[in-house]
Amino acid sequence: MIYLDYTSTTPVREEVLESFVQTTKNFWGNPSSLHKFGLISEDLLKMARKQMKDLIDAKNYEVVFTSCATESNNLAIKGIAHRKGNNGKHLITSGVEHPSVYHTFESLREEGYDVTFLKVNKDGRIDLEELKNAIRKDTILVSLMFVNNEIGTIMPIIEVGKLLKKFPKITFHVDIVQALGKIPVKLDEMNIDLATISAHKIYGLKGSGALFVRKGIEIVSQQTGGSQEFNLRAGTVDVPSAVSLAKAMRLILNDLDKSYEYVTKLNNKVRTMLINYPEIIINSPVEQVSPYIINFSVKGVKSETFVHAFEPYEIYFSSKSACSSKISKPSRILKAIGLDDDLASNSVRISLSHLTTDIEIDELEKAFKEVINNLR
Repeated sequence: MIYLDYTSTTPVREEVLESFVQTTKNFWGNPSSLHKFGLISEDLLKMARKQMKDLIDAKNYEVVFTSCATESNNLAIKGIAHRKGNNGKHLITSGVEHPSVYHTFESLREEGYDVTFLKVNKDGRIDLEELKNAIRKDTILVSLMFVNNEIGTIMPIIEVGKLLKKFPKITFHVDIVQALGKIPVKLDEMNIDLATISAHKIYGLKGSGALFVRKGIEIVSQQTGGSQEFNLRAGTVDVPSAVSLAKAMRLILNDLDKSYEYVTKLNNKVRTMLINYPEIIINSPVEQVSPYIINFSVKGVKSETFVHAFEPYEIYFSSKSACSSKISKPSRILKAIGLDDDLASNSVRISLSHLTTDIEIDELEKAFKEVINNLR
């Protein structure tokens, strides 16, 4: 099998799985309990939080453990909107956000909030001047993703953070799911108030995520119950998942530079292959882009048809975001960058990893030639 859908999900590292198993076996006490066995679990939680904060320079943050990035995004966006709604109801995001962000803003609009969806250029990047012009006296939140999950565009998050320093009443939330472990992330330096991560994108467990909350930022919990997770997420904390998430972060960040250099070479190899086919239009930009993602459209061929054509070769990649791949509509992201309905419906995403080999890309190239010839 040749797996080229790492943006959708990643295999669990053996070390991460072992960390989960050992914690589950040996430290299953409730971290909210007062007895010694519970306090051991609480200490493990504290240690996991500290490790995660140290890894991305987030000493001025609290780590709230969640079940996934979708929950973290909802908690951040709705939590700020409901906390600061009396001060203003204007929210800003972009038109190319992950569904867990985009649809959350749509739901808030139904609640009476005024949402500005910033447009993007052909590379999928917002214009800082447009953002500046969109800010109003009643703006309370700006939410943007660091790396786009469909085309790999890197948003100017550092520049946005500098801009928003001039507007202290605005909270800045960033979905860093596709950035973590791939490009440098240092929260303390970026003027980010809230940051979302997911374990299964960095070779951790599904059902595990976190929200980094800058100290002093107040958000409203989206569920009722106990006082766990700084009163933001009621319910018994999943200590094994928290410990293994910290482990996954440490392992992926250990080799960040080496992996980036290696994957960039693979990306160049795939791009060189793709440009040989006149039927193919590469949608991912050339600059300010994650090398881990290559999105392209095949003229006249639906993405589902193209993806399934590689299954006999046991080569697997995706169309659109995994969260939207089974919806038979043109990609919202590709429409936003100016593609017509046909090209936006025919998009394919190959996503790479440090686990991807040169031999696998060679096999992809052979299969590619056969598939294209058959489709012709």
